Amino acid sequence: MDRREFLKHAALSGLVAPGDALAAARPAGPVVNDVSTLNPVAVAAEARPRTTEEVRAALRNRPGAVSIGGGRFSMGGQIAAPDSLHLDMRAMNQVVAFDPEERVVRVQAGMTWRDLQDVIDPHDLSVQIMQSYANFTVAGSVSVNCHGRYVGRGPLVNSVRAVQIVTAGGDVLELTRSDESELFGAIFGGYGGLGVLTEIELELDANGRLERVVEEVSLEEYPDYFRTRIAANDRVLLHNANLLPSDSRKLRAISWIVTDKPLTVTDRLIPRNLDYSRFQNVIWAVTELPGGHRLREGMEQELLEAEAVVWRNHEASLDTASLEPRTRAFSTYLLQEYFIPVENCVSYVRAMTRVLNGQDVEAVNISVRHSPADARSLLTWAPVEVFSLVLYYKQRTTRRASRKVGIWTRELIDAALARGGRYYLPYRLHATQQQFERAYPEHPRFARLKARIDPGGRFQNLLLSKYLK
Repeated sequence: MDRREFLKHAALSGLVAPGDALAAARPAGPVVNDVSTLNPVAVAAEARPRTTEEVRAALRNRPGAVSIGGGRFSMGGQIAAPDSLHLDMRAMNQVVAFDPEERVVRVQAGMTWRDLQDVIDPHDLSVQIMQSYANFTVAGSVSVNCHGRYVGRGPLVNSVRAVQIVTAGGDVLELTRSDESELFGAIFGGYGGLGVLTEIELELDANGRLERVVEEVSLEEYPDYFRTRIAANDRVLLHNANLLPSDSRKLRAISWIVTDKPLTVTDRLIPRNLDYSRFQNVIWAVTELPGGHRLREGMEQELLEAEAVVWRNHEASLDTASLEPRTRAFSTYLLQEYFIPVENCVSYVRAMTRVLNGQDVEAVNISVRHSPADARSLLTWAPVEVFSLVLYYKQRTTRRASRKVGIWTRELIDAALARGGRYYLPYRLHATQQQFERAYPEHPRFARLKARIDPGGRFQNLLLSKYLK
């Protein structure tokens, strides 16, 4: 048996990573993968358009399936489909229009939040809603309908005034909250299934100083604590709570509060290309060494006890490199997220803890966020007011490891569904068809919209082909 045949056999038996087997098979076309490294997909061709007209030309010049990618931070093949034309949107990274007085900016799809911050920060302006980390592309964030730690703001759809898309037939559509509102809402969390996002118009906020305040709260007290101390305080701009791995009955609540106090960090934005080797070592130690969680808690406690007053844009310009392991060759780090009605959050945390402990999951962190109900997006993850639980965990890169993760992931999804909750779609495709349909009962409306605007089903990826056939 030569090396190629061995690797194919080993991949099927779960002994090597899927990417190794794909490399051995030497696909004829380019291979598109995401940050997890677990989803290599051989596509027919790639294009890197720079303008809306170049997107239209790419769609006209090549028939068949089309997939769309940006920063490649989704973790379940949401950016690629086999034998498709893959549109890599990262070259569309320019500002189209900017009005500082009106606090409105229009950008191309592939611009990252960090690049946008470079443009708006000199005008003392900030992004209204975004992920905690700034490396994501704006259109990618729209496609997953992201959210962050912004208190009372909910998902990204609430800060977008308009989007431009190119349809499968090459038509350019301008969508707003009032014009084509159903299609507008379906684009958010639509994962590129309806058209190619080419431009996004965003509302902005003023920049300002924020002070970090940290408190420990019991799990049972947290919902009332959030309602009375966080949601009711209009000076709290950002908030999340971290469950302590050593004791899930406690949370460390972290709030960033508007202040006039002197800055402790004078940088307006986090400098690019910092050395995050210390953070990488801690991530390794947490998951590999006995008592590693205590090391992480000690480091986090030391960090959070230090006084911190920073610019809003500084806290909004975090770099995913600080989370990146030294290598993903043998192990990879992934996210999951569950959205639970506020009244059922405590019960769900207990259920999640039982599953994670029972399955020996290498959980690095569990962060709790909040969102009001979202009535704008079609495939909404917040049909009611929710707490979200973001699970950051480590797994090996073998198929066997993925199968094990699939088992406990489906248990967590079932626990969420039993409590009226939902799970987030940008991650591994472990959910069953039935679980997807229960979590997103709006999916038939999305399918009807797709049949209308993309009748040939050109826009595809692994998520759409699995659940929205």
